[in-house]
Amino acid sequence: MENDIKKKRGADVSEEIGRLAAELRETRPGTWEDIPDIHLYKDQVIEIMEGQHIGFTVDPDEGLTPAMINNYAKSGLIPRAKGKRYDRSHIAYLTIICMLKQILPAKDAGAFLSKMTGDEDSIKELYSRYCSLLDEKCLEVSGRMEESRSEQDIRALMLELAVSSYVQGLACKRLTEILAADADETEGPDTDR
Repeated sequence: MENDIKKKRGADVSEEIGRLAAELRETRPGTWEDIPDIHLYKDQVIEIMEGQHIGFTVDPDEGLTPAMINNYAKSGLIPRAKGKRYDRSHIAYLTIICMLKQILPAKDAGAFLSKMTGDEDSIKELYSRYCSLLDEKCLEVSGRMEESRSEQDIRALMLELAVSSYVQGLACKRLTEILAADADETEGPDTDR
């Protein structure tokens, strides 16, 4: 990065920031076509997912477990496995859910996905859009990190990223609530009560 950082704390900080910027610039989930088009067992899904979600490399605590996959299927966040086998649409759903759950409760993330998907073509389209947006935002942030030359620049970028994330998270949560309320009104009163 820059001499200002190296002078204060040595090359380690600058190198670590450089590594993070490189991860953000280079680490991406596989494209739809890269996801195996075969039926997979849960342990194979976990193995593929380790390379699918950038958060898994940036934050090791942000993992996916077999129990989480079971819970997502039981609660309808992802389609149920077909005879204990998962396919590429499951990988796409899980990749997007792992990102969405950082902002929204899992239930809301599932509702969001269910309204945007239906058949394999719609999940393919959503997944492709997700990958495109992720690429755009990762390149934008990594570029900003690489431009930050001093500790002051980095701290200013941290504040900007935190505030932007906060505002976007609030907006996403509220938009989810608004759309859910609208869907409830559209469906009418519950006749089972």
